[in-house]
Amino acid sequence: MQFNVSHTDIHSKARCGELETAHGTIQTPVFMTVGTQGTVKGIHQYELKNIVNAPILLGNTYHLYLRPGTSVLNAAGGLHKFMNWNGPILTDSGGYQIFSLAQHRKITESGAVFKSHIDGSRHELTPELAIDIQRIIGGDIIMAFDECLPYPSSESETEHSMHLTHRWLERCIRRFSETQSVYGYSQALFPIVQGGTSLKWRTYSAQFVSALDQAGYAIGGLSVGEPSALLYDLTDTVTALLPENKPRYLMGVGTPQNVLECIARGVDMMDCVLPARNARHGLLYTYSGMLHIKNEKWKHDFSPLDASDPESPISGYSKSYIRHLFAAGERLGPQIASLHNLRFYQRLTADARQHIANGTFTSWKTQMVEILNQKL
Repeated sequence: MQFNVSHTDIHSKARCGELETAHGTIQTPVFMTVGTQGTVKGIHQYELKNIVNAPILLGNTYHLYLRPGTSVLNAAGGLHKFMNWNGPILTDSGGYQIFSLAQHRKITESGAVFKSHIDGSRHELTPELAIDIQRIIGGDIIMAFDECLPYPSSESETEHSMHLTHRWLERCIRRFSETQSVYGYSQALFPIVQGGTSLKWRTYSAQFVSALDQAGYAIGGLSVGEPSALLYDLTDTVTALLPENKPRYLMGVGTPQNVLECIARGVDMMDCVLPARNARHGLLYTYSGMLHIKNEKWKHDFSPLDASDPESPISGYSKSYIRHLFAAGERLGPQIASLHNLRFYQRLTADARQHIANGTFTSWKTQMVEILNQKL
């Protein structure tokens, strides 16, 4: 995997570049579309490529391990072939999903023992197994196994968890170096910076992972309930410590405003379920602000969702029609809304790249954040 920075903003830490993977080149900064179980709900892969313009998809180790299982994925030739997607894929190691199980898991030095949310069966996911599973899934970028803390957590809890994540990371790197790609193309392993909301431990963790000289680095354990200002401060601190010549991936972020603010703080890659999830509930993002399509005010509005995107293949659907689909309980409503929001995020990051290259990112970002905060 190769990463090259082409432009850097003079007023912030924003930068744009190219990330070359075995399944294609990604323009950064990039927002990555989440397809946790090998699918984006209600959207097929043709639409992801030709309407959303998604450059990379995410899969999840925890969910794919439980269903369909590694035997199926291996027999299919990996997730790319299984889901008919020939672009890059990143796989999360499952640490966050195990964190979210709360009462149904136990963390030990060995790994995480948990009960399946599907059938209650007992499993143990270790750092070594997380690497083995991701080898079989076949992601171009795979993540180290980590522990994600709830917010808030005490200083002692944060320190203990961070050191555990670092010990797990060393085991992940060792397993990764001992094994080969199952399908004959290269994979890259990203360590994850942890440390909760402690500036001290975030700094320590960023320095620790930077010294390991891996292909790229992720920032995990944020966007779990902490205030946005704290998210931005911690992100700013960590990106300043990570290598400048490697991609930086902020996990699980976020709103369009979060995306722009974190790009300004030196982040190259982000992902979140938010655009599709909010779309299914009727919350849509536009270049004029946010709107809730279920509201009565759109009943007689026959204009497109976003007039700034006339080239969109779904621009012919009016607000009135999409509101009608939601009101009638038709699946097409959430589907069009999901396509719109996912495409919006790709347009937003594409515009960010252009403004970084033009030297106008900071002024544009300030204006866009104000607009995006508006409710129509």
